[in-house]
Amino acid sequence: MLQDDVVLVLTQAPDQEIAKNIAYLVVEEGLAACVNIATPVLSIYKWKDDIERTEEIPLTIKTTWSRYAALSQRIKELHPYDIPEIVVVPVMAGDNAYIQWVKDMTRDRSA
Repeated sequence: MLQDDVVLVLTQAPDQEIAKNIAYLVVEEGLAACVNIATPVLSIYKWKDDIERTEEIPLTIKTTWSRYAALSQRIKELHPYDIPEIVVVPVMAGDNAYIQWVKDMTRDRSA
C-alpha cells in the first residue's frame, strides 16, 4: 500500500456524543477528511467470557494510509473502550476528484 492511498477506517462508539467528539477532532486535526456517523446498530460479541449485546454508533472515517497510525492512536486516546474496533479497508477506486480531496484534507502539514 502506498502512503497516499485512500483508506476507510471503521470504528464504533458507545453513544452519539462520543461518536461526534471523535469525528470532529480527527477532522479538525487533519487525520481524516470526513467521518460518517451512522444510526445505532446492535453489536453482539464475546467479552471476558460473556456474550454482550450493545447498541453502538458506527463511524466510517476517510483518510490516507500515511495518516492511519496517527488516526488509530487518536481513536484509542478518545475512546472509552479497552479495545476499540479499528479496521482498515483499502479503497480500490473512486471518483478522482473525491480521492484527491481526501488526500488534500489529510496531508501532513507539520513538516
